[in-house]
Amino acid sequence: MNREPETQITEAEATAQAELQKMAGEVKAFCARLAALEESLPVPPTEGLMLLGEEEMDVATEVRAVIECVLNDSLRPAIRDLEKAAAYRPARKRP
Repeated sequence: MNREPETQITEAEATAQAELQKMAGEVKAFCARLAALEESLPVPPTEGLMLLGEEEMDVATEVRAVIECVLNDSLRPAIRDLEKAAAYRPARKRP
């Protein structure tokens, strides 16, 4: 099997990638706190009607909906992108 040698990165790049990996872990911990908060809030029997706009949202439903959107639309994609950047290696060697 003929493998290309792994591309070397600078110390500054390695430090930045290690820091990105650490930050991604911190964002994961924050996500877990948000998810725990979401799970701690009661789900009213009329939640479906609230989410359809047929009834006004109560505080718990609004907070739960916002947390879910932030997790799914922003934070989880950010974690994925940070981890991808932390592991990135260019395909070609530097000259």
